[in-house]
Amino acid sequence: QVQLVESGGGLVQPGGSLRLACAGSGSAFSLYNMNWYRQAPGKERELVAAITTGGSTNYADSVKGRFTISRDNAKKMMYLQMNSLKAEDTAVYYCNAHRRVILEYSYWGQGTQVTVSS
Repeated sequence: QVQLVESGGGLVQPGGSLRLACAGSGSAFSLYNMNWYRQAPGKERELVAAITTGGSTNYADSVKGRFTISRDNAKKMMYLQMNSLKAEDTAVYYCNAHRRVILEYSYWGQGTQVTVSS
């Protein structure tokens, strides 16, 4: 099992930057594909960025070129560097650990609020 705790959210002006962190604990963090999701008020949760166990990354079109996902398996940490933030990036951001080995395993953090406003 993996426990996840996000941090780093807050209020930032348009054009600003934030770095989200996801701290993992428990077993085998490095064996999980890691993801950042977000959910804005009245909208469905959407995948923002993903990083595989091997370090391959993928991004939603809306954040390509602005956000960077990374992980440090030794520290059991995942990060999301968010630059050139826009009002439409306002949402609760969630850390997710996912693995499929016969059965599917998916764990979530509690979320961290990001608000982009002047």
